[in-house]
Amino acid sequence: MPEPIIGELRSSPVVTRFAGNPILKSGDVPYTEGLVYNGSVLKYEGRYVMLVRVDHADVRAQMLQNVTTVAHARSDDGIRWEVQPAPCMDWRSEEVVAPTDVRLMLVEGRPYATVAVNARHGMETWCVTTEDFRRFDPVFKMVPDNRDVVLFPEKIGGLYLRLERPFPTFGHDKRAAFDIWISESPDMTYWGRPQLLLDVDRVPYANQRIGAGTPPLKTDHGWLLLFHAVDDDPRRGKNGWEETWTNRYTAGVLLLDPHDPRRVIGLSREPLLVPEAPYEVGGGIATESSSRAAGCLKTTGR
Repeated sequence: MPEPIIGELRSSPVVTRFAGNPILKSGDVPYTEGLVYNGSVLKYEGRYVMLVRVDHADVRAQMLQNVTTVAHARSDDGIRWEVQPAPCMDWRSEEVVAPTDVRLMLVEGRPYATVAVNARHGMETWCVTTEDFRRFDPVFKMVPDNRDVVLFPEKIGGLYLRLERPFPTFGHDKRAAFDIWISESPDMTYWGRPQLLLDVDRVPYANQRIGAGTPPLKTDHGWLLLFHAVDDDPRRGKNGWEETWTNRYTAGVLLLDPHDPRRVIGLSREPLLVPEAPYEVGGGIATESSSRAAGCLKTTGR
């Protein structure tokens, strides 16, 4: 079944991009050239910490090297960053190809990270914990194919909860469309009772997949979650390093019941954030003027 074309989208007026974007460029990484993107930020012990994906590349030849590591950066204000001199994750073995996208979060005050690990038997997600962001101790590992995993910051009803995005082979009439699920654990090791949380077909600005972005934020009205939504349009052509890149990533907002997060009580019918700025749509070339890099935004109080 063909995917419906979404068409033109615009960012919400409540979003203002930081005028100094991008705040972290590939040239800021001291040990390699390449692409710097999909960073995750956490404020811990009074300072900001970022773990950011680095795809190593030959910039002049515009060729990727098929090596991905994760860099560790620190900041006092969340704007000016200092990247550490070596990767904090350079995981390669007979089974593991590379760590890719990281999500940082605090659970009961302790730092955790979930890492999408490209392995030879599929895309795994590893959950690790750390205190110094250099050494990472394993918590649990998920079978392929699953990613976009975030943990709730506290137990609810005596249980830990996580959001995840499995890759089913069949579903949605065999269309490649993937949804957000929720599961629970008594001890952060054994997980079960998986349940569909949000169907991609309920999101008007997605036709391919959705996935959790930020860890859920506790508010007076419920658990607030930013998620990414992907729409595919075969009319899109070459973009940056990719010979063809037909996907567009946007961000939406989800509100979950404060007492029963398995229940969706609010969903943005329009995206919060759409790629529009020059550094978001300008080709993805890793240079000072145009790069796949980390950016910053703020929202109004509306």
